[in-house]
Amino acid sequence: MVDKLSQRLVPDELWALAEPLIPKFTARPQGGGTAPVDDRAVFTAIVFVLTSGCAWRDLPPSFGVTVPTAHRRFTDWTTAGLWRRLHRAVLDELGSQGLIDWSRAVLDAASVRAKRGELTGPNPVDRGKPGSKIHALSERGGLPLAVGVSAANTNDHEALKPLVKAIPPIRSRRGPRRARPAKLHGDKAYDVADLRDWLRQRRIVPRIARKGVESSNRLGRHRWVIERSIAWLFGYRRLTIRYERKANHFCAFLTLAAALTCYKKLTT
Repeated sequence: MVDKLSQRLVPDELWALAEPLIPKFTARPQGGGTAPVDDRAVFTAIVFVLTSGCAWRDLPPSFGVTVPTAHRRFTDWTTAGLWRRLHRAVLDELGSQGLIDWSRAVLDAASVRAKRGELTGPNPVDRGKPGSKIHALSERGGLPLAVGVSAANTNDHEALKPLVKAIPPIRSRRGPRRARPAKLHGDKAYDVADLRDWLRQRRIVPRIARKGVESSNRLGRHRWVIERSIAWLFGYRRLTIRYERKANHFCAFLTLAAALTCYKKLTT
């Protein structure tokens, strides 16, 4: 039963992408310290926490990994940038198969309630309760190319530049790597003249609704794509309420969710 669950959470093909990226265990010359554990078991346990939304202390012992070990490895791998590199590796596989549509990108944000921690603030859509905001930028088909986290009271437009800059150079079926969509769609929250100019300088055509000029309904023809992408991310229950005190840990779970979301496209 456990073997089937582990295989479903981390198929062999996904592990083949992740394994080369995982920092190798190095024993201390003087001996002692942390004992080596099976990397795949730890990786599977982390995916289980992300998917189920369970607390670390409720991690089932059947995975063969203790709670302190799983949490410590998650912290170490987050510091090493594993989740960002895994996301890029999956995007490279998609790009090499021509499964990324660069003709249009869409970005949006969604708020989540936060119990505590860095990058939290009063949520204007949740009666001022503490919260964080998830930001996502997807390609035309809805695959998340870049994600980020901010406080809930952060203006959406402040995430535009960081998200565009965070798009990694992705392999193409033919030609050089690519990291720039042809157009970028956004709602009126991103209607800032400087941002339009900045996008044009990067040879990205801005398709941002204008306040007091354009109807939000017109943007809806494209906005549903990013709304679906965010719904995919919220399908990973650890993201629906933020429990992580450290913002980089919550962002790590978000980046892993983006990588798994993109990986599913490889299997369809």
